[in-house]
Amino acid sequence: MPAMDTLALLLIVSSALMHALWNLLVKQSRDKTVFIWWMFFCAFSMMSVFMFGSGRALPELSARSLLLAASAAVCFVLYHWFTGVAYREGDLSMTYPLAQTSMLYVPLWGVLLLGESLSLEGCSGIALIVMGAYCIQLRSLSASEILRPFSQLGNRSVQAALLAGFTYSIGAIIDKTGVDSYSAYHFTYVLVFFMLCFMSLNLLRPCYRGRVLEEWRQSRALVLWSGPVMLGSFLTFRFGLQLAPVSYAVPVRQVSLLIGVLIGIIFLSESFGRIRLTSAGLILVGVLLVWHG
Repeated sequence: MPAMDTLALLLIVSSALMHALWNLLVKQSRDKTVFIWWMFFCAFSMMSVFMFGSGRALPELSARSLLLAASAAVCFVLYHWFTGVAYREGDLSMTYPLAQTSMLYVPLWGVLLLGESLSLEGCSGIALIVMGAYCIQLRSLSASEILRPFSQLGNRSVQAALLAGFTYSIGAIIDKTGVDSYSAYHFTYVLVFFMLCFMSLNLLRPCYRGRVLEEWRQSRALVLWSGPVMLGSFLTFRFGLQLAPVSYAVPVRQVSLLIGVLIGIIFLSESFGRIRLTSAGLILVGVLLVWHG
């Protein structure tokens, strides 16, 4: 019996592909914070039209499921905020690896809090995925470069990156608990609703006045493409999460990094380099080990 069900693997890899695609679309936008808000607004509107248009009202929502969705939304919004601070104020090759440290916490939380069990092959696969995700943005594979992010723990951008990884790991555990106790589609609907609400509160600040409509005028086509893609990524991941331990699901989703490398090489004519190719290879081997472990 594989460590991860084949259907779960396909769902999570599909989610990773769409995750890489909507991130590519975000990179092409002008005002990224506002663009992401429009993307979530588009996704939530689509879910609402489908759900209520088909006559399928939201199933009875317990206070527990509501709290789980709201808590996960807080974690994921904070993750994006911390990541933004880290990337804006620090060197990408230093902050990016630290933002991936959620993969160290998630298996630990999965075993301690959710009672999940991991095979030796599965643990080896997770370790390879973590190594690949950590190294993919490094400038060299020397010991000094690998340890450099941890040598500047007093740096604000480094602290923000570490907080991003920790916050995401908490959100992932809450997410898993939510989809295990409520319909994955409807939990995603409530999660997206809360994330949209929290993002809307941010856009009420005076500095965003006039920028929301301007971004719609400038990036309407991108929004209409990215909303469905992001929604597909959210849904397939949570359907996969229902079928697999979160300890495996979150690391396996890092195959999006491999996809991102391929997109950069094939469509954007980016240089690949030995480090990126080696890191992508580690992620791929790690995913195969998790699947077969």
